[in-house]
Amino acid sequence: MRVDLFDFDLPQDLIALRPARPRDSARMLVVRGADAPFADRTMRELPGQLRAGDVLVFNDTRVIPAQLEGYRGQARIGATLHKRIDLRRWQAFVRNAKRLSPGDRIEFAAGVTALAEARHADGSWTLLFEGEEPVEVLLERAGKVPLPPYIAGKRAIDDQDRSDYQTMFAAKDGAVAAPTASLHFTPRLMEELAAAGIGHETLTLHVGAGTFLPVKADDTDDHRMHAEWGSIAPDVAARLNAARAAGGRIIAVGTTSLRLLESAADDARIIHPFEGDTAIFITPGYRFKGIDGLITNFHLPKSTLMMLVSALMGLERMQAAYAHAIAERYRFYSYGDGSLLLPGG
Repeated sequence: MRVDLFDFDLPQDLIALRPARPRDSARMLVVRGADAPFADRTMRELPGQLRAGDVLVFNDTRVIPAQLEGYRGQARIGATLHKRIDLRRWQAFVRNAKRLSPGDRIEFAAGVTALAEARHADGSWTLLFEGEEPVEVLLERAGKVPLPPYIAGKRAIDDQDRSDYQTMFAAKDGAVAAPTASLHFTPRLMEELAAAGIGHETLTLHVGAGTFLPVKADDTDDHRMHAEWGSIAPDVAARLNAARAAGGRIIAVGTTSLRLLESAADDARIIHPFEGDTAIFITPGYRFKGIDGLITNFHLPKSTLMMLVSALMGLERMQAAYAHAIAERYRFYSYGDGSLLLPGG
């Protein structure tokens, strides 16, 4: 499909630079299948929009301070870690990479150093961190929260972002971007969901910096999707399958949860345990197997995520939903408002 089919004009003042406070006060656009009218709600109203027996699936990845600034000699180098390779090596997108050669040492802040080992076909580099301390310790000392460019380009990253850009489910280090749909959830909201008979499960998908990369191809067939590591435990898969067999719906909270569930599901709509990389790329025409609905934020024009939600709800339906959201001045992107997408109504 042509990538420009997924384009739209977004007023810059609708890009959220801070999250709603409290988190569950964010607005929520409810989009159901067919010709059902759009409903303007808030995240606090989510329990009334779901059914007893439904299960929400959250991503429990934790964002690490993966944005690094340093020097190679006199040349300033920026690095955003993308994907762990092993205990001391990370794949990273590098700014001013033309000043790097294999074997060069990059000196980051707080005495943290790394060797540029090899350049990958996509332009990223393997960085080998020196020393004996765990890389996570080095990042806490020298790194910053890797906010998306559409936020970082408008204001400075500060200490508040260290908590704002972390979900209440964050438990396993490894993401360089937050699973932002989960940012809307609070302990209070989770208690209200449980009281309404709505369950929840967690999986892990370590979101990579590739999630921010634009689609540069003119046709979706020519786009190469980035890979990310994920895991679904056997007991989680079993409970999800049992919930669906009992008539409940599997509602992914965020596109990261959705992509992993779809990677783990077979054509019979059975979700299997999973551990490994996924590079699944979902576009219109895809038949969903692992999920029955999605909670997600509003995405960038011409992005893979705009393609994903269009696959779930239909391109014309999502074009109309986004037009409604813009007209009603919903807040967009990572710190913005949310939507509940239910193709089955």
